[in-house]
Amino acid sequence: MTEKSKADVGLFAEMVAKKQLWTVNPDEDFRAMLVEGLAVNWNRYGYFLCPCRDSEGSKEADKPLICPCAFSRADIEEFGHCYCALYLSPAFALSGKAPQGIPDRRFPK
Repeated sequence: MTEKSKADVGLFAEMVAKKQLWTVNPDEDFRAMLVEGLAVNWNRYGYFLCPCRDSEGSKEADKPLICPCAFSRADIEEFGHCYCALYLSPAFALSGKAPQGIPDRRFPK
């Protein structure tokens, strides 16, 4: 497994955002923290586990939590950003609003 640097992961996040027509969080410090978490998770597990969630113990169990997670599209459509707020809808990014905590779709009420 090849280790990922923060620069590698930043590029990954930009590529995901571009492909999905999303925007990467413009807050540089916040984004750097998330990118660092993704790099740590890649180097630990070998896949981009969401930096805001704990591993379930295996890649198969973590599959819905691999960035961009299985819940990101619905979260971005409903709230304007994904759970960890790495990815924003273009409209939310333009609004200037700060991302807020949102419900974790893994645990529906």
